[in-house]
Amino acid sequence: MKYSLCHKSCVAALSLFYTSSATSLPTVTIDAGILAGTTTLLPTATGSVNQFLGIPFAQSPPERFSPPTKPKKWSMPLNVTAWKPACIQQFNYPEASRNFTLEVFNNPPPEESEDCLYLNVYAPFSKPPPEGRTVMFWIYGGSLQFGNAGQSTYDGSAFAAYQDVVVVTVNYRTNVFGFANSPELPLTGQNLGFLDQRAGLNWVQRNIRAFGGDPAKVTIFGESAGGFSVDALLTSYPKDSKPPFRAAILQSGQISYRPSPYTGSVASWNALAAALNCGTQSNLTCIRNAPATQIKSIIERAALAFSPIPDNVTLVSNPAERRTSGNIAKIPTLSGTTAQEGRVFQVAVRNLTTFLQQYFSQTPELIPQLIEAYPDGGVGLTTPYDIASQIFTEYYFQCPEALYAQATADSGIPAWHYYFNASFPNTQGFPNAGVYHASEIPIVFGTYPQDNVTTTQEFALSSFMQGAWAKFAKNPAGGPGWNGVGTGEDYGVEGENLGVLGDVADVKGGGVTVVREGLVDERCRLFEGLYNGGSA
Repeated sequence: MKYSLCHKSCVAALSLFYTSSATSLPTVTIDAGILAGTTTLLPTATGSVNQFLGIPFAQSPPERFSPPTKPKKWSMPLNVTAWKPACIQQFNYPEASRNFTLEVFNNPPPEESEDCLYLNVYAPFSKPPPEGRTVMFWIYGGSLQFGNAGQSTYDGSAFAAYQDVVVVTVNYRTNVFGFANSPELPLTGQNLGFLDQRAGLNWVQRNIRAFGGDPAKVTIFGESAGGFSVDALLTSYPKDSKPPFRAAILQSGQISYRPSPYTGSVASWNALAAALNCGTQSNLTCIRNAPATQIKSIIERAALAFSPIPDNVTLVSNPAERRTSGNIAKIPTLSGTTAQEGRVFQVAVRNLTTFLQQYFSQTPELIPQLIEAYPDGGVGLTTPYDIASQIFTEYYFQCPEALYAQATADSGIPAWHYYFNASFPNTQGFPNAGVYHASEIPIVFGTYPQDNVTTTQEFALSSFMQGAWAKFAKNPAGGPGWNGVGTGEDYGVEGENLGVLGDVADVKGGGVTVVREGLVDERCRLFEGLYNGGSA
């Protein structure tokens, strides 16, 4: 292991970097040079955690709209004790959802910059086993339009301290900066955000041993667009290949089964160029030279959409087909959703008819069936907002996730399925938010507020989930602690293999209750055939 403590001779060299009066600092040596981090000790933890925050994993800032390249080496120890800025972010949501999104995912709002290709490492200070520790590589969500690794919710210190793993969180480019959709770029050079993620994984393979981690024991995990990204990685490595990870966790996101596939938008790129008055010059050159703040203002004001495109390198054209055909690497997965994902996205709904027409106008015969299946006055369905939110939850998240888990198991890959159903006062983003999209993240990371409203159940559930995630990462073939999808003699009829994390009926749970999937997914039959990857 390359950990050391930086004493007098090193402190002098660090004087240009540090304003702290500390006499010792944790350091590591990686391929680009020496890093000097910081240390924290969590309550009840048996040992401290070393934090290395803001490590350049690629040359930063990168050339705009160009793939990441390896960082240049540095000669003096580099101070890595603070999170770096977010990449340039874009918010196109309606006002109510936008305010919620900013509060939950950007509180306090981060600095934004194109100088953003940095990652963070959280590692136990104690000596690792000879073979090295398990590594958990986090990819944040944000619709591939916003997000950043440097925020308190994604602090990996608790994981490192209580589960004895190394946690890595990585920044990547989003919106037009990460998915340019420019016809002037090569096809394989447009999904820059996905290339950034891969560069981060490559950095882990080269350097994680210096932090006590084992590059052969990497689990990728992510939420929402982070889950999309994980699935894109899973399905873009063909059978018999050796990806730079051995397990995957997908929280409220997958890319294989979606109501509409990603296609990118040259129209949005051209609209941006027009707004910048690029004229007859190359749009790529023009937009490369424009101020980032001006680009951000235009794409937000005009609500321009920039998405990944199938390049058959970072994103295959039909990920569901790759999965069902078995032409993907055999990487065990743990995946699931929250009980009320849609309460974030449908905050502004006041009229159910308008909502149904917006999402299901192409299948009008389905609308009366939905009205019957989600009745006004049913359990938890007392307003148009409640009904629209639950329909969106199941249509956009829950039912596609059920397809994903089943297809994974059917292709011979070990798969485990969970359903998060718990809400707590100190994690509510707005009144009556419920079990909203992303509400499981602070429970998984153990970063929920430690205040006077923290309940015994919240502590117990967080401890259980963090332990289950780490247990799966340490032994992917063994699973997180409940039956895998497709296991049990009664599979397909009465088999119990859905792990409910939190409440079941009137029972407040601090662990897992394993139930039949049909108890949760019974309405998924309504959405048969609506997904680009297959039927519900």
